[in-house]
Amino acid sequence: MRKMVMANAIREGIRQEMAADSSVFCIGEDITGFRGFGGGFGVTSGLLDEFGEKRVRDTPISEQAIVGLSAAAAATGMRPVVELMFNDFMGCAGDQIMNQAAKFRYMYGGRMQVPMVLRLPTGAGRQAAAQHSQSLEAWLVHIPGLKVVFPSTPADALGLMISSIRDDNPVMFFEHKVMYGMEGEVPDENIPIPLGLADIKREGADLTIIATGMCVRKSLAAAEELAKEGISIEVVDPRTLFPLDKETIYKSVAKTGRVIIATEEVKRGAWSAEMASNIAEDMFESLKSRIIRVGELNTPIPCTKVLEDYVVPQQHDIVKAVKASLGR
Repeated sequence: MRKMVMANAIREGIRQEMAADSSVFCIGEDITGFRGFGGGFGVTSGLLDEFGEKRVRDTPISEQAIVGLSAAAAATGMRPVVELMFNDFMGCAGDQIMNQAAKFRYMYGGRMQVPMVLRLPTGAGRQAAAQHSQSLEAWLVHIPGLKVVFPSTPADALGLMISSIRDDNPVMFFEHKVMYGMEGEVPDENIPIPLGLADIKREGADLTIIATGMCVRKSLAAAEELAKEGISIEVVDPRTLFPLDKETIYKSVAKTGRVIIATEEVKRGAWSAEMASNIAEDMFESLKSRIIRVGELNTPIPCTKVLEDYVVPQQHDIVKAVKASLGR
């Protein structure tokens, strides 16, 4: 095993696929690193030097043009890896995402493929305020024709990026901004992780926490804290929000009988609500207590750290939810 921060793991997955397949290219705003960085968060740093300006391309500040160009390139045989500087900006490219890239394969009777990856830095924690801190994954899970990926570790980010680039469908790849600098173990070989395969990050017996992104780490920390009180928590990371590995999730729910769903989304209309409804519809008889969701307050993200921390779910919120579920 080797150690790698998440930004480098994502880059390594992209770099491997670019080296193996000349149809893979990167595109986005300031991703070449001419200003010394490489994208909004440095993820594409160094790729220009290795692959040249024909395969690592800067664009004007126009998300609709970036995604539209990429969808067309994918439909004609290329495999673009597209960076939007913040997932908040995907609203600017909404038509190209939901009416074009997501629909081409269906509208052409399966004869057209759209193998593109749209990288979407997401989440709060950097005091970037209301227009640069949202978690909008539920928007894209709602659209038929899209796959939605959300890794929580460097190893998952690398393996899922490889599979996403190789997939013949448009893949929406969410990357939590705070996690770019977080280090973790990565296998010595770059092994693809299949889309639609959840991972049990911690085994337990008393309650299941289903968590995504940064909330996976907060849930693991909460589980460590609760273990000191004799409470055994199982933490399940879906890794892909669609396709969803219901089998692994439901097996955990059947074992523990109690469920917390922890995500950094505003709770109103969130993916966590879809997950809760699935469990309620399919696993109601297995539940020993009500499903509890932990998420952001229904308000835009504040800029100051103290208010941002108040709005965004924290470890203590997860601990409180677990104890409520257990009646403590």
